[in-house]
Amino acid sequence: MRLPALRLFLGLMIWTLLLKSPLFGSCHPTQNQARTTTALKEQFNSFGVGFSWRNLTCPVCKALFTVLDIALLSSVNEERVAHAVSEACIRLHLADEQVCRNITELFRDDFISALQRSLLWPTEACAVLVGPSCGTFDIYAPWNITLPKVPKPPVTPPSLPKPGSPQSRVLFLTDIHWDKEYTNGSAADCKQPLCCRQDSGVPKWRRREAGYWGTYSKCDLPLRTVENLLENAAKAGPWDWVYWTGDIPAHNVWSQTRKQQLTELTVISRLIHKYLGVNVTVYPAVGNHESTPVNSFPPPFVHGNRSSAWLYDKMAKEWALWLPEQALKTLRYGGFYTVEIQPGLRVVSLNMNFCARENFWLMVNSTDPANQLQWLVHVLQASEDRGEKVHIIGHIPPGLCLGSWSWNYYHIINRYESTVTGQFFGHTHLDEFQMFYDEETRTRPLGVAFIAPSVTTYVNLNPGYRIYYVDGNYKNSTRLVLDHETYILNLTEANRNLESPGNPEQNPKWSLLYRATEAYGLSSLFPSDYDKLLRIFISDDRTFQKFWYLRHKGHVSESCREACKTTMLCFLRSGRSDELDLCDHLNGFAGNLARAARKTFC
Repeated sequence: MRLPALRLFLGLMIWTLLLKSPLFGSCHPTQNQARTTTALKEQFNSFGVGFSWRNLTCPVCKALFTVLDIALLSSVNEERVAHAVSEACIRLHLADEQVCRNITELFRDDFISALQRSLLWPTEACAVLVGPSCGTFDIYAPWNITLPKVPKPPVTPPSLPKPGSPQSRVLFLTDIHWDKEYTNGSAADCKQPLCCRQDSGVPKWRRREAGYWGTYSKCDLPLRTVENLLENAAKAGPWDWVYWTGDIPAHNVWSQTRKQQLTELTVISRLIHKYLGVNVTVYPAVGNHESTPVNSFPPPFVHGNRSSAWLYDKMAKEWALWLPEQALKTLRYGGFYTVEIQPGLRVVSLNMNFCARENFWLMVNSTDPANQLQWLVHVLQASEDRGEKVHIIGHIPPGLCLGSWSWNYYHIINRYESTVTGQFFGHTHLDEFQMFYDEETRTRPLGVAFIAPSVTTYVNLNPGYRIYYVDGNYKNSTRLVLDHETYILNLTEANRNLESPGNPEQNPKWSLLYRATEAYGLSSLFPSDYDKLLRIFISDDRTFQKFWYLRHKGHVSESCREACKTTMLCFLRSGRSDELDLCDHLNGFAGNLARAARKTFC
């Protein structure tokens, strides 16, 4: 028998652990999970549980949850679970009291609904509380997609295009995070997870007040900065097309409503169309912040008010200017789609929320949610048959996904390495990449996942955007990325007008931070070039420190050395999440570096 009470009680633990992760998708550090679990057990004792979990035996544990099964069947007791989570949030100092109460109320119904549908057994709870001798706790069990029995074509290493060959200029936008409550002059430092707002209070000293165009702190952007970026991007055109990989709303995840999320989706979609024009096609992807509660993306088998139809239907309406009906059909179904960009080039937009550790709906079933990866295989095989090249866009980088999802994606990229010629992601807010190698030797580079910097400043960053230069539209084009540029708005300069002290620049300049081939002395940005760059990072610390500076969009306070550098190199080399852990253990850090690498991702 599966126990509803077990789900709720174990849900209390998971829910509070989720609160302890980077604030439901924000960039705040999380502490070691073992320490968190210990703190939780102590916290449960303070809620009135009259014995020590350390002395709990396996038979007693299972008997206890049988009793709890009877005790926690009513909605009244669901209220008690929610109250316990709220109290845990407050007592563990995860956020201030009001944020804890608001976030608990916002998440309660969806989270408990997901738990009630999940396949949790008594042995799983007791495995957490007593130890592995009493059972196992693995709701994200391994699974495999099926590849067609079509032999993989011979791999031909790419070569540089002939001089003068056409190139495509692609504008890339990600992680806008518009905060409509951003208030110039408010406190840039506050106790809430998001500052620079009217309720952030008055700054203690002038240098820590919210700037006109943005702020180096845990703050998002005012709309004027987003519009200024789009205006400048339009002038920097023309663009062959645009990739836009999501995260529209601000990080006030404890106080968002569906109405607000949809309004912000509409406003930003229409601004992009307004400034970039009717002749530029935009290919969007779904970010983890588009939903509320944040990260809440039920698979398509969830129907009714708990489903994501409210969000996907609005996206289909707003993005119909850019996407054909067939793409809108799968967008409405699961938040993903494919479109032919030009003859010989196709884009696949994945809903990476179906791979996210923070999407609690995956507790119900994490096996290829929405059959998205199996669908991807079908698309790639059809493209291989037609001789098409494919670009994949998404929000969360695959190296940060759940283990089985990440492993299967990596396996797919290996099989279709001659078809997939570009992978483009965001989410971390930083300027990074992750490598893909052949599965046989783990030494031959065959793919790069480009991770572009955010538009938002969150946390302590300059606003930025990316331009990709892609092998262009001609016969036998590789469609590979040849180069890219990053542009930033230097907030120190933009918020300070030398001609009129005390007043910000009214037309700030977005400037080129760097061009990749020039910054690193590369001839192109093929996978082999990035593999070479990784080796340079190891042997030449000066080049690595340059990367570290550029990673933070030109605003970083300290260098990255020793363990920090090892962590970063592990991350860059691991397009598969288990490889991040493997790299970590091979370097003798027992998992600590993998946790450190993931703890600041948004």
